[in-house]
Amino acid sequence: MIDPTIKKAITASLQAFNQHTPINEAQFSEQLITVFEADDDFLTKARSLDAFFDDHAELEELREVFFDLLMVNFFSADVNRLEEDYLDSPEWAQIEDETLDRGTELLNLLLYLNECRDEAIEPSLEDYLTEFLLVDDDEFQDEHQIYEPVIANQILIESTPEEVKKVAVKISEDAELKDLFYAIMTFFQNTRPGTSDEEEVAQNAVDKGFDMTVYAILVTFNQDEA
Repeated sequence: MIDPTIKKAITASLQAFNQHTPINEAQFSEQLITVFEADDDFLTKARSLDAFFDDHAELEELREVFFDLLMVNFFSADVNRLEEDYLDSPEWAQIEDETLDRGTELLNLLLYLNECRDEAIEPSLEDYLTEFLLVDDDEFQDEHQIYEPVIANQILIESTPEEVKKVAVKISEDAELKDLFYAIMTFFQNTRPGTSDEEEVAQNAVDKGFDMTVYAILVTFNQDEA
């Protein structure tokens, strides 16, 4: 099964990547959607996803981002055909153990955007940090440390993509959010961008292919369902 929003996000993200790094976008979209739609368990789908990226080295930088999408799809679509308490089962605990080192922080943001859509809430960076991630809570200091570059630069939300880029390129290479920083901050600057807004984001992107892929996923997740 595949969530309709995720299906749209796969297409939109590969279209965005294709604008900066030419690929066989239509064929790749079809192949990835087939992986997501398969009536397989999560780990089998994950192996199929990895096999796809193993065959297409030009997309390697997107591997973990699409793992995030696969995980969100599991929570929003696949889990509906499983037992009600599946996420509390030993089987799911084993899956979590086997995938601890997979994916990125994009997963949390996509889950947040799904929650905003379900509850008809307009997403904001402050709400994401304080109400969803609870970065101000003493029990969630790991999240606070991960999001330190974002927390320290929240003022950029009132700025421009050009200013975000200036900060993004200076973030430490070992910072967990370095690769996602530009897309996250420019998305929260304008969560419902027009064409000219998206062009400005693309013009200032640090890594145009990767940044615009992630940005396209975020914008798609925040669109109203048809």
